[in-house]
Amino acid sequence: MESTERRRSPRRAGLLGAPLRAAAVALALLSAVPAPADEAYLYVMHCRGCHGPEGQGAAGGAPDLRDTIGRFLLVPGGREYLIRVPGTSQSELDDAQTAALLNWMVRRFGPRAAATALTPFTAAEVAAHRRPALLDVRATRAALLAAMPATP
Repeated sequence: MESTERRRSPRRAGLLGAPLRAAAVALALLSAVPAPADEAYLYVMHCRGCHGPEGQGAAGGAPDLRDTIGRFLLVPGGREYLIRVPGTSQSELDDAQTAALLNWMVRRFGPRAAATALTPFTAAEVAAHRRPALLDVRATRAALLAAMPATP
């Protein structure tokens, strides 16, 4: 005669298997999430909230990146500015991720001429310019914009 415990065994196995199946499904879903090194993913996680999905910015807030971000590379101090703006310099990204994201943003938002001529940002360059924080972002940005050629 089987004990009550043994007769319940298959049922228990089923109950215990449910959490394992749920864990397997959760692991499968997590593997579908883009790796943090994916620059588009980094943009979504760290920039999109203010600059928008297409880099269009927000009126009175984050500036439009489209056909603008790459133009900063054409003027002295522009590269450093892109590294030192608060959204970049104070992000939780490490220097290599920040460099990769800046490169992706210039290529993604252009202008095309700047993206084509881009000398990629490096982790060492980001580390060298990330600190100190940029104190007067608006004045620095205005001065750089005034120094830019009308067309890249």
